[in-house]
Amino acid sequence: MSATQGGAHPQGLDHGLSSSAEDPINYRPSMKLNKAMSSTGLTATKSKKNHKSGCCGFCKPKPPIEEVDCVLIGGGIMSTTVGLMLKDLEPTWKINMYERLGSLAEESSNGWNNAGTGHSALCEPNYTPSSGPGEVEIAKAVTVNEQWQLSRQYWAYLKEQGLISDEFISVTPHMTFAYGEDQVQWLQARYKCLHQHPLFKGMQYTDNKAELMKWAPVMMEGRDPSDKVALTKVDYGTDCDFGALTRDLGKAFMQKGGNLLLFHTVTALKREKDGKWLLTVAKNDLGAKTAQIRTKFVFVGAGGWALLLLQKSHIPEARGFMGFPISGEFLVCQNPAVVDKHPSKCYGKAAIGAPPMSVPHLDKRLIGGKHMLLFGPFAGFSPRYLKTGSLLDLFKSIRPHNLIPAAAAGLQNLDLTIYLAKQLLATDNMKFHELMQFIPTAKPEDWLKVTAGQRVQIMKKDPKKIGILQFGTEVVSAADGSICGLLGASPGASTAVQVALDVLCKCYSKDGTFDKWIPSIKKMIKSYGTKLSDNPALADELHEWSAKVLGIK
Repeated sequence: MSATQGGAHPQGLDHGLSSSAEDPINYRPSMKLNKAMSSTGLTATKSKKNHKSGCCGFCKPKPPIEEVDCVLIGGGIMSTTVGLMLKDLEPTWKINMYERLGSLAEESSNGWNNAGTGHSALCEPNYTPSSGPGEVEIAKAVTVNEQWQLSRQYWAYLKEQGLISDEFISVTPHMTFAYGEDQVQWLQARYKCLHQHPLFKGMQYTDNKAELMKWAPVMMEGRDPSDKVALTKVDYGTDCDFGALTRDLGKAFMQKGGNLLLFHTVTALKREKDGKWLLTVAKNDLGAKTAQIRTKFVFVGAGGWALLLLQKSHIPEARGFMGFPISGEFLVCQNPAVVDKHPSKCYGKAAIGAPPMSVPHLDKRLIGGKHMLLFGPFAGFSPRYLKTGSLLDLFKSIRPHNLIPAAAAGLQNLDLTIYLAKQLLATDNMKFHELMQFIPTAKPEDWLKVTAGQRVQIMKKDPKKIGILQFGTEVVSAADGSICGLLGASPGASTAVQVALDVLCKCYSKDGTFDKWIPSIKKMIKSYGTKLSDNPALADELHEWSAKVLGIK
């Protein structure tokens, strides 16, 4: 080796950054010397003819039908939660999970495609609507918080088992922001109803200017002293990177023996005479390009595409459902001087008549290890049911049986159409003005726009109103429990554990299987079957335990 080669010494620097024609790396013998080269030129061995490759590569024989116990469609947090629970409950079952993209959590579960709030109703105004002067309705807030506690317990159980890490969740105080006399009165009533409830202990309220400055300096600096504002705060709120959690759940699912298959798209479902389902799966392999899977149970957790797949199943329970896709957009700040002044998630009240998912919020986020602030969401429109879906998704879902319910729901919500039109026509300056309601001293150069995920709002049949627009989550299953799908959105990922339990109960109760699972479920979720609102001591004990295990105390 010459003195100019190798090492990080000055003499070898130029040689390391450049090479000449004499450099061995640039030497290549002539291809004419190779008489045994393969047909593609990749290897030095002559290719053998494959007599099973079909005529000129076409008409390839289909592989035999694969028999499994359960199929999960989609690689988001819902499928990974259901799949991991099933592998815990039935370790010998053969379970396949199919994801059309190259990684888990690339759609709604991705950290950039959702708000990342540990939805526990600590700060979200839409769960506590006004029910009269000085009164608010808290039933929905309590329900959401109960469901959140199940998620915390299950994740803590998985952490203790060494199946997931705690890096996906971090302590982020939850605040509710009120602006103007009417909103402040509403927030006072909300605080009065919630702060003594066992699941909302520790909630604080202030309208004191000095205290407000301590809680939310970036929101109070530069604000008109005459502004009537107030905040509530809960210090033990959380921020969740649901993308990171989903990937952890997927790894645990495979560790338990589950089979995850990426770049596989379920294109057809057919019920057979014996009640099982025959699925056709498209994959870009070197064979027939498709595979057929026979299974006893199908869970459709494919986000917006769940509706299209349920329609293909032809189960009567899916009739009358229609989906209206709405995209979202956040403003993102990565300037540490601004980010460090707002360590909380702060939700404000939506404009009167605006849909629940439009509640404006200024969030401290931690995505992929990066701290930042997100503000929004601003609504957009795309006919796709997934961020990576087809422009024809909306039109493919139209059926004779869902046209009338969809039309009725649309006529009852014409104001939402006007709202969406305003959002679509909003300029950057208009969006920045909305941001300044939260941060009076905001600078345009600190904030960039990021497109969030797709949400599909469900329209369905209703015996009284013919059709209604639904803003929550809907579990749709066949009468025999052999197939089940998840439609809708918020609170979504935060209540994935409750949804998974609902799915398993709905689909495995008739034959007594779910009852057999209950002792195991109680080991995973200690309060299962108990209403924590009625047992404050147990609520405190489990909250402290899960906080300690997940490192969010």
